[in-house]
Amino acid sequence: MTVLAFALVGTSAVMHATWNLLAKRVGGGMAAIWLYSTLATVIYLPFAVAILVTQQPTLGLRELLFLGGSILLHIAYYFLLQRGYKAGDLSLVYPLARGTGPMLSVIGAILLLKETPALGALAGAALVSAGVFILLGSPTALRQGDNRAAIAYGLLCGLSIAAYTLWDKQAVSALLIPPLFLTWAGNLAQAVVLAPAAYRERATLRAAWRDHRRAILGISTLDSLSYILFLIALSVGSVSLLAPLRQTSILIGTFMGVRLLSEDASRRRLIAAVVMLSGLVALALG
Repeated sequence: MTVLAFALVGTSAVMHATWNLLAKRVGGGMAAIWLYSTLATVIYLPFAVAILVTQQPTLGLRELLFLGGSILLHIAYYFLLQRGYKAGDLSLVYPLARGTGPMLSVIGAILLLKETPALGALAGAALVSAGVFILLGSPTALRQGDNRAAIAYGLLCGLSIAAYTLWDKQAVSALLIPPLFLTWAGNLAQAVVLAPAAYRERATLRAAWRDHRRAILGISTLDSLSYILFLIALSVGSVSLLAPLRQTSILIGTFMGVRLLSEDASRRRLIAAVVMLSGLVALALG
């Protein structure tokens, strides 16, 4: 793994954890995602225009198809995640999604992109995913009540994460679609698709803007910038190394929660930290 790619994904992970910390304070569902996407579309519009003017990327039929596919996969992820949260607990759905996503990405990269990661890197990817499950999940949750729907949605979320990661890798490395433009187009599409949900919850959105304006602007900026940096890293690095590394954002977010929100620093979280950091070292060496 190049030092540049490692640094970009590490910075992306910190930004991802930060905007999730802010989002936890703000709250909200699909309507809130519309607000973040809409603001991000406005914030990054000048940069998207500048890229089109200065770089003049090729946007033929194949590139447009990849843009459309990326948009659909990201929207599918948010849809499945929200349905999963309605069907079961966050502590069950989220770890399943974020834990299986990187591993499925690695498998897809090996089978579809013909990547050949070293054995140490594979072990590191497995340790990072294991750390996610330890940190946020509990095996007993799979046996409590009727969790079949929630488990199904969590696994489908993981599949969608792997799908958009592999798809976007091809978009930025093979077709050379600029990462910022790809992310901006995705935000624009989400703003359009989620507009009906936002209209239904317009009173809630007005209250959120009034009470959490700075946090909302921070989320809108950091969410997109985090993914832009990850895409830049993907354009020069491999999915099998970088996708698991990005999930360390969950570990960073947990420490933020302990330090800034006075959340419980349990023994399980300490164990998860050790496991994920071990995986991080293995990935770096790989």
